[in-house]
Amino acid sequence: MLCKPLVVVKSMTADRPTATPGIKTYALIQRKTTTSKDELVAHWFANHMPNVIARNEKAKASGEPNAWRYEASIFEANDDSRQRWDGMAALWYSDPPQIPNELRGLEPVDTFQEKVEPYRIFATEEFVFVDGELPVEPLKLNNPFPTTRSGFLKQISFVQPKPGIDLTTFRDHWLDIHGPNVRDTMKLAGGYRYSVSLALDPEGAPCFGIPELYFPDRSAQKHFWEILKTDGFHEMSDQTNTVRYRCTTEMVGIAG
Repeated sequence: MLCKPLVVVKSMTADRPTATPGIKTYALIQRKTTTSKDELVAHWFANHMPNVIARNEKAKASGEPNAWRYEASIFEANDDSRQRWDGMAALWYSDPPQIPNELRGLEPVDTFQEKVEPYRIFATEEFVFVDGELPVEPLKLNNPFPTTRSGFLKQISFVQPKPGIDLTTFRDHWLDIHGPNVRDTMKLAGGYRYSVSLALDPEGAPCFGIPELYFPDRSAQKHFWEILKTDGFHEMSDQTNTVRYRCTTEMVGIAG
């Protein structure tokens, strides 16, 4: 659908949003072959998220860098053989923390890390083009957090530029042309949140950028792709190595 010969959108540099202060970190999670999807979710929610919450509460109390927001996305299975990940964690920091170079989980500290492959944390700069509300309802009959939310369809992509594309040109095109184009199309299609997170170290990250698009349902997502106009981004991005996921459930550990 992206290859349809439609009108090319021109640059709108003034429409580039201001980056979210601080950094946003990601961890892409892949379960071991002996771990079921249900096990992954159970141990992530019950055994890992509380540890992350407690660690950040301790850091906050001692005046150290700490996350003001923490969310985890559970990916839906589909028939795309290129898909590798089962979910991702995202944490937002006002003051950048020390990010380890080594993989996490090589020496597991909880059952979740025993059940998943070792993972790397990488830092990004976030740009929010459509700032729709993502409601958080703390639990009332158990500890307030972690909690969950659903009732949406979220599209997540891991995007790479084509080999040989200048990275600065690719970044500027994304933020100045493609981002505003997607933003305007999201509003027409009924989408209500759209952010782009660009790796601060593209060579050390699994992808160059991660767009996250929230829709109320599949029909709104389908309408979005039907009316999205080409703007040159498709030709600059490596479609062979760009992989898309869907998410209908998020786990929230820290609500900012």
